[in-house]
Amino acid sequence: MALDSVTIEVIRNSAIYISEEMGVVLRDTAFSPNIKDRLDHSCAVLAPDGSLVAQAEHIPVHLGSMSVGVVNLVKYIEDLGMDLGVGDVVVTNDPYISGTHLNDLMAIKPVYAGDFHIAYVANKAHHVDVGGLVPGSIGGGAKELREEGIVIEPVKVVEAGSVRWDIVRMLEANVRTPRYFRGDLMAQIASLNVGEARLRELAGRYGGSALVEAWESILGYTERYTREKIGEVAALASGVYRARDYMETSKGELLEIVATLTIDKGRLTVDYTGTSKQVDEPINAVYGVTVAATLFALKSTLDPEMPMNQGFFRIVEIKAPEGTLVNPLKPAPVGGGNVETSQRIADVVFRALAEALPERVPAASCGTMSNVMVGGRGWAFYETNACGSGARPCCDGVDGVHTNMTNTLNTPIEVIEREYPILFNAYELRPDSGGPGMYRGGLGVVRAFTALEDNVTITIFAERGLTRPWGLSGGRPGRSFEAVITRAAGEVERLMSKHTAKLNRGDTIAIYTPGGGGYGDPCKRDRSLIERDLREGRITMESAVKDYCYDS
Repeated sequence: MALDSVTIEVIRNSAIYISEEMGVVLRDTAFSPNIKDRLDHSCAVLAPDGSLVAQAEHIPVHLGSMSVGVVNLVKYIEDLGMDLGVGDVVVTNDPYISGTHLNDLMAIKPVYAGDFHIAYVANKAHHVDVGGLVPGSIGGGAKELREEGIVIEPVKVVEAGSVRWDIVRMLEANVRTPRYFRGDLMAQIASLNVGEARLRELAGRYGGSALVEAWESILGYTERYTREKIGEVAALASGVYRARDYMETSKGELLEIVATLTIDKGRLTVDYTGTSKQVDEPINAVYGVTVAATLFALKSTLDPEMPMNQGFFRIVEIKAPEGTLVNPLKPAPVGGGNVETSQRIADVVFRALAEALPERVPAASCGTMSNVMVGGRGWAFYETNACGSGARPCCDGVDGVHTNMTNTLNTPIEVIEREYPILFNAYELRPDSGGPGMYRGGLGVVRAFTALEDNVTITIFAERGLTRPWGLSGGRPGRSFEAVITRAAGEVERLMSKHTAKLNRGDTIAIYTPGGGGYGDPCKRDRSLIERDLREGRITMESAVKDYCYDS
């Protein structure tokens, strides 16, 4: 008997709420500041075939790759002949299975109503360290996957409800922060347990078969809704649109990411043919990351409020040639592809969309997560840093915010100083960093701290050091990324966007994140907005005169 539309809608919203509750449990029970404070985790509910049904509003790069990862994992388990039963939890961080990078441990648990398999619950959490060449496990000159950390092939960490402590001990022996690793892994398991319990309650109310029927109806609705939206867009902008942008290597070379967007009445295709070949440093992005970044840009432009699940995938085709930056072959290193190349993929899709739908797309946001990894004896710290979002066709960009593929928070200074031998000197907006325009790009930030002990390793892994976030409709680009070390003795070192260095007691590192691009002719900016920015220190008088044609 077919379910009525009201029941389907109740089940759909219940699944979304279950994902959100899983996220609350994961956050509240985690050990590391990276998850507890920055919220670098994501949760979802998937159908028995691995199709994404519902997700919480967590991390776009996690969520967009979740279905790719779960489908890969389920197939891997089947090929091994591994039985996944009641009370089992499987984990993996192999990016070529899970779809992101080694720091993201993906955990899944099957949910049964009696003997009937009704769903999977899944989560991803960024563990602050998984071994490798440098504390934080990203960058540091890694040339292949194994140099980025421990590769965890799919393994049952919980079997029939019992934790496999032998597996847990083996894993935590291979990381620099075993206390955080164990605590965050247990938080992931707790999150899955809550999701399982809530889905069983839902099945008890409506029946297991009704839930599976509802999943297909939910996906079918999103498929029809998306097809309708693409049809509306095709009526305005049917055609082929191309864009390119660039990634920076550690040697200062620029590599291309090329996207060709084809819009027709019933389907939308993004083709990355022409993108540079994969390289032996960690800016390659596995296919799951490419899918996530592409879908993020498309959904944000087509309809930010539309449902997001596997139905969207059914009519959006993504072509990413193997052996390229956007679909590398194993064992290419991919740690930074998840955090940096994902941002550039989103940028290049937005740039193509700006040609098709110019009034819907903002100027480029900063285009980098500005990753900072710091570690010493027995500790490791990781964070991404806020920046400026791109100006919009209606208004200024947002100052000091995480943009596009991240959606995490800042780590509170008080938490950092309590947990680590670090003292902060500055955390403020970066004047003149937003791209000039009739609408100004959002400002980046300045974040600076001093090491309180010797022999501290710091790794910067960022982008937009050699390029700048582009403006639109006459708007100008935002400022580039910069990083500067000031030694205790006074010497100053300017770093590349990808760099590993040593800090000793009294040495200070300052991070200057990019601003977003501007939108529209800067000389047409409202005078009152220029004067407000001057009063608030967002721009200098020099910029007002030079960039905005301001006559004081």
